[in-house]
Order: sequence, then structure tokens, then C-alpha cells
Amino acid sequence: MAHPAPNVGDEDILLRSDSGGIAALILNRPQARNALSLALMTAVIDELEVIAGDASVKAVVIAGNGPAFCAGHDLKEMRANPGRAFYEKTFSACSRMMQAVVRLPQPVIARVHGIATAAGCQLVASCDLAIAADTARFATPGVNIGLFCSTPMVALSRNIGRKQAMEMLLLGEMVPASRALEFGLINQAVPEAELEAAITEMAGKIAAKSPLVLKIGKEAFYRQLELGLSDAYDYASKVMTENMLARDAGEGIDAFIEKRRPVWQGR
Repeated sequence: MAHPAPNVGDEDILLRSDSGGIAALILNRPQARNALSLALMTAVIDELEVIAGDASVKAVVIAGNGPAFCAGHDLKEMRANPGRAFYEKTFSACSRMMQAVVRLPQPVIARVHGIATAAGCQLVASCDLAIAADTARFATPGVNIGLFCSTPMVALSRNIGRKQAMEMLLLGEMVPASRALEFGLINQAVPEAELEAAITEMAGKIAAKSPLVLKIGKEAFYRQLELGLSDAYDYASKVMTENMLARDAGEGIDAFIEKRRPVWQGR
């Protein structure tokens, strides 16, 4: 059963449910299309910190309650708190939240339905994987309201091609799930009735892997992206050497040779 994240308060703006080593975090501001208020972003950051230290969690799913995944920042909250200090606090929290997703040892899957716009689209791009309903739509529409999606641009431009990213950023138009799939923003677009099954299947496959290997691989993937080709190979070679010395690597290779299922120990 879903339960609120710690320190959320009576509003339960973030829910969590765990099953089979998979933790689901559900943005729970349905009336606001799960807009990312400062409180909601803080709750997500805090919960990801808890999950990072929880060895029982092998994979994480981020989803939205109600008619949409996430409509981006809470513009009403921002207009109600005009001034540099609040704006800086909001965008700083957003950046911390997105980086917390990327730096989490466990893989994170976005479960997308309805719309994922602005910072909501940024959240999808920040997740390691994403499966969307074929009716879902994506956009970075800030240009239409005088606020260019500069922070969503960071995650978006690291996920899809430059021309596609600029198209989304400059036009600010809704992109259907079929095009988001072509862009590489999502991994799958499935009928909405099949969305939960697709998420469960993908998360279950991840949860069956060695948690140590997933942690090593995810960290290495993002670190090598920021390096030049030669440095990336040098770094990846060191990572593979350390990985080979891990007990799970020996177990996995022996299991492959012996044609049996490996028994992971997470070390």
C-alpha cells in the first residue's frame, strides 16, 4: 500500500509503495497536475536519500497521481512569492532533485501518462529509463510564456539529439509519445491499459540483477559521458577491473559457465 514520504505532513504530496524490491514514488498533487512545488521537490529529495541507503530497494519507479505525470514547476506558487530569493531556492531545489535521480545507486524508471511538461519533461529526461502511455504528451513550453526552459534544457539536451531538443525548446509545442520515442526521450510507448504491466516487467528484470553491478554501471555510465574518448576508456577500464574483482562478478561468470541462475550477494 502506498504511504507518504517522511516529513511530508498531512498533505501526503508524495506517496511511496514497495513491492518485490521496487519502490514506487508517486507525485500526489493531482489537482495541480503534480506541479513541482518547493515542498514536493524537497520531499522527493528526502525520499531518494532514504532509498539510496536501502539495500532492499533494487529499482525505483517515479509516477504521477491523477490525470497527468507532471506539469512542471508550480507557477502559481512562484507568482505568489515574487523575488530573487524564492526563485533561486526553487530552481536550486529542482536541480538537486534531478541530480539526486541521476546519482541514486538504483536505476530509476519514469512511468508517464497524461502530460510531462517543462520540469516534468525534465524529470522524465533525468530518469534512467522511461515508459509512457501512447496517449502521453511532452513539452518544454516555457518559451510560450516568456520563461525559456533553461533548466529542463540541461536534461533534455543530454537525452536526445540537438536538433530535436532545440525543436522542443524553441517551439514549445506538445510532442506525442510516438515522437518522444523516436527522439529517444522514452524507451517505450504502450497502450495506457498496458502501462503498469510494462513498468512492472522492466522493473522486475532490473531487480533480478546484482545490485552492486547496477550501482557500478549506473555511476560509470554518467561519469564517462562527461569525459573525452580516451579518458572515458581509461576510466571504464578501471571500473571493469574493479568490477571483475567483485564477488558477484565471479558468481555471475561461474553461473554462466555452469548454465545455472546466479545467486547475487551484492558485493
